[in-house]
Amino acid sequence: MATEQNWWQLFLERFSEQLAGTGAMELVAVVAALLYLLLAMAEKRACWYFALLSTTIYTVIFWQVSLLMESALNVYYIAMAIYGWWQWRPGNSRAQQSVAIHRWAWPQHAMAIALVLLLSLASGYGLSQYSEAAFPYLDSFTTWGAVITTFMVARKVLENWLYWLVINGTSMFLFVDRGLLFTVGLLALYQIIVVIGYIHWQRAMAEHRRVGAAHA
Repeated sequence: MATEQNWWQLFLERFSEQLAGTGAMELVAVVAALLYLLLAMAEKRACWYFALLSTTIYTVIFWQVSLLMESALNVYYIAMAIYGWWQWRPGNSRAQQSVAIHRWAWPQHAMAIALVLLLSLASGYGLSQYSEAAFPYLDSFTTWGAVITTFMVARKVLENWLYWLVINGTSMFLFVDRGLLFTVGLLALYQIIVVIGYIHWQRAMAEHRRVGAAHA
């Protein structure tokens, strides 16, 4: 019982410290990121507005806790939020056709994974030698993985959801170490939503193909 009380007291103290630091700002970013994912799962273009808000805030937060690659990643996210918003625009049949939900072939996945690993090794080595970045190789892996996967989201590649399972799981370790408790909670929830998103997109892809075949 004493151990349980000590754990709870430690959690409350850590929670209060975080709110006094970056916690309030992080909480806004978490809510915006959650809304982004829910709207992206429903293929709503408004998702990119919330992506832009959350990534702008996280750019600052990650820099403050020495996750330099994660901070740089969020600058990329800002650009991808604008790109995704443009790609998902209504009233353009060519654009809508180009971003219909689809699968990548195995060679495309192999190339993407190999590229992530090579870039992670290169940037991880550079960070370990020339910076004080925390966990340079893991930080690099989640960053480059997210770069590829965010592009997959914008292009509506079905397997993006499976990539996020790996990236989010790895990122949770980094954020626990850095004391970003709200973000850890967000990623835990993300893991559930990712599975739902994969199933939803898979069904939507099948429906789109069925309708397309009927009108062929």
